[in-house]
Amino acid sequence: MRATPKVELVLDARNGTGESPVWHGAEQALYWVDIPARKLCRWTPATGESRSWLAPEMLACVAPMAGPGRWIAGAESGVFALELRDDGQLGFESLAPVGHAMPGMRFNDGRCDRQGRFLAGTMLMNMAAGASVGCVYSYQKDTGLMPLLDGFITPNGMAFSPDGRTLYLSDSHPSVQSVWAFDYDLDTGTPSNRRLFIDMNPLPGRPDGAAVDEDGCYWICGNDAGLIHRFTPAGKLDRSLAVPVKKPAMCAFGGAGLDTLFVTSIRPEGIDLSDQPLAGGVFALRPGVRGLPEPTYLHS
Repeated sequence: MRATPKVELVLDARNGTGESPVWHGAEQALYWVDIPARKLCRWTPATGESRSWLAPEMLACVAPMAGPGRWIAGAESGVFALELRDDGQLGFESLAPVGHAMPGMRFNDGRCDRQGRFLAGTMLMNMAAGASVGCVYSYQKDTGLMPLLDGFITPNGMAFSPDGRTLYLSDSHPSVQSVWAFDYDLDTGTPSNRRLFIDMNPLPGRPDGAAVDEDGCYWICGNDAGLIHRFTPAGKLDRSLAVPVKKPAMCAFGGAGLDTLFVTSIRPEGIDLSDQPLAGGVFALRPGVRGLPEPTYLHS
């Protein structure tokens, strides 16, 4: 019988919406964003130090750029280059504005593909409206912001297979709760052949942020269920691991051996949290498998 890994609280961050965890190998540090707080956060395991940088608008997803302290981000109004300055200020340079389908939208989940392109999806912040106006974009300096896929309410769960030839993408809205797989052209960065990978409706939790391990298995947070699910490349549920909060948001492999699964979470406002006092925290567990290094944005 497979042992259930112990879950450790690494930081009682109390994030409103902790998202986009990324392990920075060169720094041996974990970065993530707190979307409503407009913060980019960092935690360094060797020292236990945590700090954050405040952005002018909400950050939703980040990926490392070449050079120390540089990141690319999907925010409210477009894609930006971030610079973490020594004086605690955050450089915020517009790379590409986005023409949203309607007011009240922002970027949501995103990351770099294995060739270093930045991909991210947009959503209407009022999820209750159920508007399928979300679009997935690709950004490169030479081509700008290019639409790839549309018709999503809450695009989420973006991840790539180890060889980069399969793109995974979910829609976490309660009316959809599905994960799709696409063939992904390495040369052009174009997805095709969309097919259902996982129907999450019969399973506990809505599909939120995701990661892929070195075996090609897909790990996705089961939001509202306090679970992290692992699916095989064939889409079969392999295991589900519990965390002590109801709304895990996204997971990422990190640590010196990429064998730690970090999980960010959501601290909802206006509800009784006595049964989940650690909501909004950042957690770590050792699932017995290794992840893959997070790609750097390479198209400056």
